[in-house]
Amino acid sequence: MAACPVFLIFPFAMAFAGAMDLLAFRIPNFVSASLAAGFVLAALILDTGWSTFFIHLVAGLAILIVGFAMFVRGWLGGGDAKLMSAAALWLGFENLPSFLLWTALLGGGLAIILLSYRRILPPPWLLRQHWALRLHDPKEGIPYGIALAGAALIVYPETVWMTGIAG
Repeated sequence: MAACPVFLIFPFAMAFAGAMDLLAFRIPNFVSASLAAGFVLAALILDTGWSTFFIHLVAGLAILIVGFAMFVRGWLGGGDAKLMSAAALWLGFENLPSFLLWTALLGGGLAIILLSYRRILPPPWLLRQHWALRLHDPKEGIPYGIALAGAALIVYPETVWMTGIAG
């Protein structure tokens, strides 16, 4: 199958979500909604079959339930939970372990970087940047969308979407 722009929705939306979380500590709902709609469109174009579509749908719903539970406990932001679920739609159960492992590794690295950054005075050129000062604030959480986006971009080349295009 020739490359199709619909398969670019996932990497661009994930990168946008990570950037938004970095700069605004917020992942807009339209990003997760666009990912969900893009998944349906991609499944129709690639003609994955109902079983694959259903399995990916169940993966997304399973992660939504887990993400919601994490949100209720205060472990994860609502935008992060929705983004993680939308990513699981695209990745399916076959890529979920890699995605979750990479998310944990990148999230841990992000936490270490932020903790270090919050212990030093930001460079003068960052002192006027609202997003940089917010990142520096120890009362703020961690913009976990960055880790989710990074993990998704690492795993995406191994998905049915990319192997279907190459095949």
